[in-house]
Amino acid sequence: MLSAMKPPHYAWIVLSIATLAVFGALGLARFGYTSVLPAMQTDLNLTNAQSGMLASLNLAGYLLMAVIGGALAARFGPRTVVTLGVILAGAGMVFTGLAQGYAAIAVWRVVTGIGSGMSNVPVMALIPAWFAAKRRGFATGIAATGSSFGLILVGPLVPRLLEAYGDGQGWRVSWFVFGGVALALAALSGVLLRNHPREKGLTPFGSVESDSSPAAQAGPGSQSISWGRVYRSFAVWYLGLVYIAFGFSYMIYLTFFAKRLIAEGGFASAQAGGLFMTIGWISLICGVLWGTVSDVIGRKGALVIVYLFHAVAFTAFGLGGFNLSAVVFGLSAWSIPAIVTATCGDVLGPRLAPAALGFITLFFGVGQALGPIVAGMMADASGGFASSYILAGGVALLGALGASLIRPAPVVD
Repeated sequence: MLSAMKPPHYAWIVLSIATLAVFGALGLARFGYTSVLPAMQTDLNLTNAQSGMLASLNLAGYLLMAVIGGALAARFGPRTVVTLGVILAGAGMVFTGLAQGYAAIAVWRVVTGIGSGMSNVPVMALIPAWFAAKRRGFATGIAATGSSFGLILVGPLVPRLLEAYGDGQGWRVSWFVFGGVALALAALSGVLLRNHPREKGLTPFGSVESDSSPAAQAGPGSQSISWGRVYRSFAVWYLGLVYIAFGFSYMIYLTFFAKRLIAEGGFASAQAGGLFMTIGWISLICGVLWGTVSDVIGRKGALVIVYLFHAVAFTAFGLGGFNLSAVVFGLSAWSIPAIVTATCGDVLGPRLAPAALGFITLFFGVGQALGPIVAGMMADASGGFASSYILAGGVALLGALGASLIRPAPVVD
């Protein structure tokens, strides 16, 4: 009988809201910049180095709060921290659209980055609290697809706004739309997110019902935090070093994606947006695919394979194989953050996962902040971005090598 049907586990509600938070904090706040950049660069007469600096400042803000945000979430619970972070990211995008010059935009890109880091790291690290170890890769893969929805939206939307309002105002309207959507998602996060299954009288999805041990019941917001376990863990430090390669290489790829296609590849704005959207549609499966693969073959093997996919995608883009690159990257796009998040839960358990993910995001953020600056400077010096993308491919290959040397750690559930 329908009346006797058991309602879905609340973990799926949390996962849905987490995915939407990632959509607002990264899919719009960060990747929206890629589609808006060509018009904004022309209107403000920015050099490639300045454009790269704006991206890096956004990432510096992300880095600043990612570590702190993870620690705050471990102490006070992700719900409040995530909600405030998405609000800050949304406001930063709105004020980016209102800014009148490079300096003001730089400030608001930093603010947007702070909000992104404050929300994205805690909301991703929330997943290990709601899903048992055997489901973590799958669940974090779903949450990571929030970035895919960002590409799907901004790819076709920005060219239409530019056509409707002109390049001089269209990029501003784009930021207003992005910011408004993020503020609405912040309200949903505040209402529906929960810090731990115990708040709903539940155990993590996929766990045995009889598991009532302190380790299983402890979650974000508990009173005692063993900070030393995070900062003294060799596995956490090494994972952070491997994560640098992803931050450096993929931010080069996405930051100047539309710029290379339009300025050097002969693409119209709508065509570039269409290829960007294609990545988004293809990447809808990547997080779930590779997260599940990591559940089956292990995090180490999955990381190596995904890094190799990225090396092919970035190098192909530098050599002019734009369509091939988009497909290969789409098949693997957000898999590395999903696998890394699951690994943090494996190594330290759901209680310390937010702090661990925040800590290794410090390494990831360094790579992100350096990538666009280096690529922009190389493009100004060489007259194009081909060499920058080949560099990104080489760094991704180093990431695969580093991942192959990861030592398996005992799983903490």
